[in-house]
Amino acid sequence: MKIAFAGTPEVAVTALDALVESHHEVVGVITRPDAPAGRGKKLTASPVAQRAEELGLPILKPEHPRDADFQAELATWGVDAVAVVAYGALLPQSALDLIPHGWINLHFSLLPRWRGAAPVQRAILAGDNTTGATTFRIVKALDAGPMYRCLTMMISSTATSGQLLDELAQAGGPLLVGTFDDIENGVEPTEQSEAGVTQAAKISTQDAHVDFVNDHVTVSRQIRAMTPAPGAWADFNGGTFKIVEIADVPVGAQVPQLEPGELGADKKHLWVGTGTAPLELVRVKAAGKRVMAGADWARGVDLTEPEYLV
Repeated sequence: MKIAFAGTPEVAVTALDALVESHHEVVGVITRPDAPAGRGKKLTASPVAQRAEELGLPILKPEHPRDADFQAELATWGVDAVAVVAYGALLPQSALDLIPHGWINLHFSLLPRWRGAAPVQRAILAGDNTTGATTFRIVKALDAGPMYRCLTMMISSTATSGQLLDELAQAGGPLLVGTFDDIENGVEPTEQSEAGVTQAAKISTQDAHVDFVNDHVTVSRQIRAMTPAPGAWADFNGGTFKIVEIADVPVGAQVPQLEPGELGADKKHLWVGTGTAPLELVRVKAAGKRVMAGADWARGVDLTEPEYLV
């Protein structure tokens, strides 16, 4: 099949590479416009755009896919379908109608559960034991189109959203290739059920503000879901304190009794209290500091009197 690829972040690059390596013909890439990045806020091409340039593929960067000039240019590519992985813009009906076999999305959940922008983070927050990836044809309603293929993956009790997303991206590439094989062979998608629909709303910075009054399982899920982005955080003495990595405290470990948010440390560990058991803060980033081991940070702070993350 003759395919265009629409995607933007690093997680989409794996799927692009899988399609390029398949027998399908990737004729060009659609991605979001260059955006400010780094300390200097220099305009930088998306990871997908950078990979497309390495591959020598034509690139379109419309401000919005409803733009008439973009749609006219896409029409000249003569593609049978468009693969979509984390593109980052809603597609108007005029764009959907432009492509004979439609825009085929690789979504990182087991639809219809977790339709929306943050399915991996929401699955971890909810304590789901399993997640997966689904390919479907995009329709106007959000993530509601008919489905082609899916795969299921267990969610480890220690996995961060970044780690889980990487695993899903690796598994999702072959899933997307197989989907285009199906389309090529005349396989029709299956309509989604409206039973069991949940919405994966976009994650905000406030969602990442840790509430240590909750039990340690809930706190652990919140921190892991927010890692690496936007990054779990709390306030420490008026500054933003980021929690980069955590670990459960082993059963029988000698840990002081800690109130919710209270910090405790010894030479090798930094802990924080929750509504039940404490958690170890393995790596942290205090305001104005680099990322460091929790125990190293604690050695530079006087914890002889109670100190709290709030």
